[in-house]
Amino acid sequence: MKKSAQPYLIGIDAGTQSLRTGIFDAQGNPVAYATREYPVDFPRVGWAEQKPQDWWDAACETVRACIQKSGVKPEEVEAISLDGTACTVVACDSAGQPLRPAMLWMDVRAHEQAERVTATGDPVLKYVGGIESPEWMLPKSLWLKENEPDVWKRAARIAECVDWLTFRLTGRWTASLNNVTCKWNYATPEGGWPERLLNRLGLSDLLEKWPKEVLAIAEPAGELTEKAAKEVGLRAGIPVAEGGIDAYTGMLGLAVTKPGRMAVVMGSSTCHLALSEQGVFGSGVWGPYPDALLRGMWVLEGGQTATGSIVKWFRDNFAHRQAEEAKAKGVDAYELLDEEASKIPAGSEGLVLIDYFQGNRTPIRDPLVRGALWGLGLRHGPGHIFRAIYEGTAYGTRHILEDLAAHGFRATEIYACGGGAKSRLWLQIHSDVCGLPIYLTAVPEATTLGSAIAAAVGAGIFASLPEASQNMVRVTEEITPNPENRETYDFYYKQYLETYPRLSELMHRVTRRSEQS
Repeated sequence: MKKSAQPYLIGIDAGTQSLRTGIFDAQGNPVAYATREYPVDFPRVGWAEQKPQDWWDAACETVRACIQKSGVKPEEVEAISLDGTACTVVACDSAGQPLRPAMLWMDVRAHEQAERVTATGDPVLKYVGGIESPEWMLPKSLWLKENEPDVWKRAARIAECVDWLTFRLTGRWTASLNNVTCKWNYATPEGGWPERLLNRLGLSDLLEKWPKEVLAIAEPAGELTEKAAKEVGLRAGIPVAEGGIDAYTGMLGLAVTKPGRMAVVMGSSTCHLALSEQGVFGSGVWGPYPDALLRGMWVLEGGQTATGSIVKWFRDNFAHRQAEEAKAKGVDAYELLDEEASKIPAGSEGLVLIDYFQGNRTPIRDPLVRGALWGLGLRHGPGHIFRAIYEGTAYGTRHILEDLAAHGFRATEIYACGGGAKSRLWLQIHSDVCGLPIYLTAVPEATTLGSAIAAAVGAGIFASLPEASQNMVRVTEEITPNPENRETYDFYYKQYLETYPRLSELMHRVTRRSEQS
């Protein structure tokens, strides 16, 4: 097939609250974006679900919108790749029709099943830090088998958001090496699939429900089918490159392809990702994950389950005045909230926010703990609380960085992206709290760009992901720590750390009781 004079790549980013599609040229310049929001359902405390059809509808709508906005001809698009939330589990029949809503990555209903996985002590668990998360594939699958046996029996395929969307695009079921390594207990040093662990859990039948072919990010997953091409408005036969987890494609879109750098992807949650030449074992973060992004390298993954979602929660429920004022001025409510928070001194005049609204992912790894805000007085207003949210989430990032440093890996630079990176105040607070410089790149939508980078490799434009990343990513700004805030944040960070051991038992009791109601 003849390539166009200017090849264009499409990256599809299926996030928690919306799906975003971008068209990029081979130099990494964005040509057009389109976004469509979709809902998240919270049937019970700790649960979170979505309808897979919403992802596909959003993909079709946004790809078409990008083509229309850009003026790019469908025949000029050389390849597609995608990323998505993980681990967002979809149970389908043999035709790929979902049998129930997908269990979103932040769904932690399977915490008891996760404890049972951890209790096996299986050697493969060393690649996830020894403790299984209820967010992951095995606990959720075990919960499904035990609580919805009819769905389990009918499910010919149990996979993830990225796998399901790839199937809709290509008609082929593949599994991303990135996803299965990080969320399915797949480990290349141990031969791949965790068959021994599945047998111990009574989940040996799950192996038959998983896609059989495992591909690394950017490897050919198939071609766009005639049916899918008509729905998305492109030509059939376009290569579809294997995708991966949104935060990991964010690493590509931030040029975090060598050790020392850390990607901080600030979305509904925050992910902290770094490459290491050796496996770093024993820390509270997830991993070390072998070959998860680049073969021969290890990935260390920290994460906060709720960050941007806490910011949104506050805006939606407690910032009605700012929302009305923003509407009248034709600006975003977040701008006004940032303006109010920027007038509050470091430390929020005595407030400490604990960011465990959906549990603590790392480094404590406690799904039963919940959020808290203490130190409240009658002086405190919305600006104080909003700044405290920014600070509390930054303390969570520092906790992860310090845990890694205690186990032999020290990050020296942060590369930030995601919706949260639009707030200079939030970034500055992160830099002040963590004492590290933060770098921004020319394309803030790093996850979408990262998927386009994978598409570029899949199309043969570049030979490898590091080469493509180096050529398609440009650093444009540096944010440095303000030394005047160091002592204040050192103090409040210590109070943040001390809150968990003092409140965790109370939180556990309340969480368990709320699950029974």
